[in-house]
Amino acid sequence: MSNHFLLLISLLFLLGCKGQEQAKSSTDSNPSNALDLLKKSHPQLDPQIASYVVEVFEDSKGNLWFGTMSKGAARFDGKTLTYLTTNDGLIGNTVTSFEEDDLGNIWLSTHSGLSKYNGKTFTNYTINEGLIHHRLSDLLIDKTGTLWVGTWGGVSKFDGSTFTDFPLPTPEITPPAYQETANWVTEIMEDRQGNIWFGRSGYGACKYDGTTFTQYTTEDGLPSNCVQAILEGNEGDIWFGTRVAEKDAPNPTERTGRGGLSRYNGKTFEQFPDQEGLSKNDVYSLYKDKKGAIWIGAIGLGVYWFNGKTFRLYKGTDRMDLTNHMGIQDILEDKNGNFWFGLSGGLFRLSDTSIINVTKEGPWE
Repeated sequence: MSNHFLLLISLLFLLGCKGQEQAKSSTDSNPSNALDLLKKSHPQLDPQIASYVVEVFEDSKGNLWFGTMSKGAARFDGKTLTYLTTNDGLIGNTVTSFEEDDLGNIWLSTHSGLSKYNGKTFTNYTINEGLIHHRLSDLLIDKTGTLWVGTWGGVSKFDGSTFTDFPLPTPEITPPAYQETANWVTEIMEDRQGNIWFGRSGYGACKYDGTTFTQYTTEDGLPSNCVQAILEGNEGDIWFGTRVAEKDAPNPTERTGRGGLSRYNGKTFEQFPDQEGLSKNDVYSLYKDKKGAIWIGAIGLGVYWFNGKTFRLYKGTDRMDLTNHMGIQDILEDKNGNFWFGLSGGLFRLSDTSIINVTKEGPWE
């Protein structure tokens, strides 16, 4: 709910994804590496909004919120960028998801619990208040106003006063012995019919219709049981972004397998092997824009736009390069039609046909 390259180690820091800059062998002979070390020791010198921007959200007032892995929540009101952190009352500085309720409160999921922000103060919730797990990954407020909380240990529901556990069924599959993320609920999505969909990093996906569950795994046609993103298309079809489960393997020679993008039409799954980066790869982010086109983050490659017939690939420029910063965590179109991308490496936006880096100083327009 975002990369790279996000193998499990980076996953353990987030929604599961994001890449890191390659280490240089000598700080003395490499000025750029020396600068990186200086930025780490003096964070105020780093122009990036954050090293990892994993979530992008727009509230009802038009404020843009950016979830980071270490700097809390960054908020841009159109003029000023401010940070909300544990110093301000936020429960944790790794922010993985946002939701806004009918009263205008902003809910933030973190790796330390749940926070509600009323514009002035935070109200915090942990396992002591009934959450099933302290490490949170995704939030959904459904059509009835119920708050669903996805965690690394299952799902909690909140009715405004009480948290209750919401057990998901376990499919009849056996995850690899090295996989420790099977109970990680990566995504919660409500479709137009009111079904609630859950993505899981090891147990595939399941749909809850209010009474019963329907489960989907590789045995049904998913390319991987590690589901990172779920999206409903224009025709009610369901899109899945998955990651390559084998990347968690302790043996580097075994870290290849199936993953990427798939579409479910209610009967069968369709995959896209002819599109570079959309199979045997990780897809952590899916987004449907105001015109109904679907955007897909292809790890290590760029961002695809798909209008139902044609795929168009946007490859990064500037700081968004193949080796370091192609981990697309999240995608958002704001009310003005601007497209924003949270990446491992910082914040980016679409400018004409290029994806450019947005630092603390912009460019915001």
